[in-house]
Order: sequence, then C-alpha cells, then structure tokens
Amino acid sequence: MSLLLVTGTSTDVGKTVVTAALAATARAAGLSVAVCKPAQTGIAPGEPGDLAEVERLAGPVKTLELARYPEPLAPDTAALRCGQPLLTLKETAAAVRSLDDADLTLVEGAGGLLVRVGEFTLVDLARELDAPVVVVAAAGLGTLNHSELTVRALESAGVRCAGLVIGAWPAEPDLAAECNRTDLPRVTGVDVVGVVPAGAGSWDQERFVATAPEWFVPGWSALR
Repeated sequence: MSLLLVTGTSTDVGKTVVTAALAATARAAGLSVAVCKPAQTGIAPGEPGDLAEVERLAGPVKTLELARYPEPLAPDTAALRCGQPLLTLKETAAAVRSLDDADLTLVEGAGGLLVRVGEFTLVDLARELDAPVVVVAAAGLGTLNHSELTVRALESAGVRCAGLVIGAWPAEPDLAAECNRTDLPRVTGVDVVGVVPAGAGSWDQERFVATAPEWFVPGWSALR
C-alpha cells in the first residue's frame, strides 16, 4: 500500500477537491484507492460529508470516516464541545493501516497542517505512518507565506513534502496568481505538482474523472 496525506495551507483551499482529483487520477492509472477522513466537522449525522463529495467526483473508492462533530470548528474543539472523546494517534494510524488492501490510501486532514485532528496533528500522523504529505495551496496573495510556513513545519518534523498543488486556479488569473505559480517552488523548495481549475468541484463525475489526470505532472511518483 502507498500512503499520501493531504493537508492545506489553511481552510477552504480545496483539499477535498484535490483529494478527489488524486483519487480519480490514481484510478485512471489502474490503481485501487481508499480515502480516509479521520475527523469530519460541521456535518450532522447522516448528512453527506467530504468523503461523499470525493465519491461523487472520483467514482467508487473505499472510504473511512472515524469521527463526526456537528459544529464547523477544529476537530479537537468540536469534539470537546459536544462531549465526544478526542481521536488518538494510535487508533487513527491503525484505521489507516486497515485500508492496506488498496493500492493507494489518501488521508485528508482538517484545515491547515497544525490543526488538531484529535490528540494529534497531521504532522504527527505522517510521522507515525512514515508517509509523505502533499500541500494544497491557494493561488492568490498570501500563499507564498502560508506555503513556506507549511513546508518548513513539515521539514522541521522530518516529514517529506510530496509536492504543492494549487487547489483552485482561476480562469482569469491576476498578476499575483501568475507570479505565485512561478515563485512557489522558489520560496518553498518544493515543486508544484498539480494545478486544479477553480470550480472543478461543481463538475459532474464524467467530466471530472476524464480531466483530473491532466492537472498533475506526468509521472509524479506519489501517484505511481
């Protein structure tokens, strides 16, 4: 089993759509895919969450959600507020490893890199699983700082960054976006390995699956 963790430079940068694009691209290459979302927040029991969106866009994948909290907050805060126990690193790592019948397992975090998924952050989980992390970044102003801080945090923890993916590339990019696309590898030391068009999350499955492989660098090792 190959493992790839998906984090973002902040919330609302496109992690779920990127996770779906990664799943669709891997499936197009003939790989079986599992997707784990350890903690889902802001969604009531029985309502479709991020994993349902991944399935809607990418097609059939094995999914696993470990905890769900109704308020749209950081998972640890949301858990405490509704009286549920925090996820532990040990149980979460074991759950991810239980998906080892898939060729590729994707794990989508919550918010930015250092948001507490439970008693731990995505950095802790990456170290526990000895897995690389792909960072989803915004296109516009502020992304250079946020991306470099995120990559530095991974490096400080001894976790490999598998690449940067711009989560929502505008149809008409402004000067900042155009410059950022060039500058992100320079300031972070990490390649931009994918660029997802803004609005792709609203596409139907047929269009999404057919197009997603074009968004990533051909032969990118994390999807082999």
